[in-house]
Amino acid sequence: MTLPEVGLAAVAGAILGSFANVLIYRMPRGESIVTPASRCPRCGTPIRAADNVPLVSYLLLRGRCRSCGERIAGRYPLVEGLMAALAAAAWATQPDLLARLSALALAFLLLVITFIDLDHQLILNRLSYPGVLLGLGFAAAQGRLVPAVLAALGAGGLIAAIVILSRGGMGEGDIKLAAMIGAFLGWPGVAVALFAAFLVGGLVGVGLLALRLRRRRDAIPFGPALAAGALVALFWGERLWAWYWSLGVPGF
Repeated sequence: MTLPEVGLAAVAGAILGSFANVLIYRMPRGESIVTPASRCPRCGTPIRAADNVPLVSYLLLRGRCRSCGERIAGRYPLVEGLMAALAAAAWATQPDLLARLSALALAFLLLVITFIDLDHQLILNRLSYPGVLLGLGFAAAQGRLVPAVLAALGAGGLIAAIVILSRGGMGEGDIKLAAMIGAFLGWPGVAVALFAAFLVGGLVGVGLLALRLRRRRDAIPFGPALAAGALVALFWGERLWAWYWSLGVPGF
């Protein structure tokens, strides 16, 4: 893998990040993701192609709408930048084209799901169900369909049991997201993802309570923690799994 290839992957990722912003804004509102063209949410002016270049246009416009001067949310370049970094990482770390495309698809879905969940505490079936099928499709193409199916069922089943036992501590959307992660990562990747997710979720929850940004009864979306755990497993799962077993401690 050469540096120019990774750079091109980053550029493609930034473009995907621009599309991710469309999904993040429109899907929870039930709007079409195709029409109308991107527009300013305040004045409704369509955004010109020259003003819709990922990352670059935000800098040139100094973060404001050209027509009305409304401030453009910093989340837009953030999502584009994150997707660019994830695409570059996927291209640089995965062993072949199929694995890179699978990693890119998973990262894209996780990014969209994370920001929607942060905004609306909602994980849309329109993302998780196709995500499960897409993950299984990649698994079938890689010759690991059965392990992927078992991982999806196992991860979804585990979160379903926690949802039932916690009586509202998690939502049904987390079940489907866990199944999607299992479909993409298989075993043992999904085990690393779930462990990392609970660790991240616990640390973030404790931090928010300690800083008094949340109260004990406040809902804290778990989707972002699941997404973070999946990305940890995607890029470092094999090494973490090998390291864990090298310690000689009991595990999965």
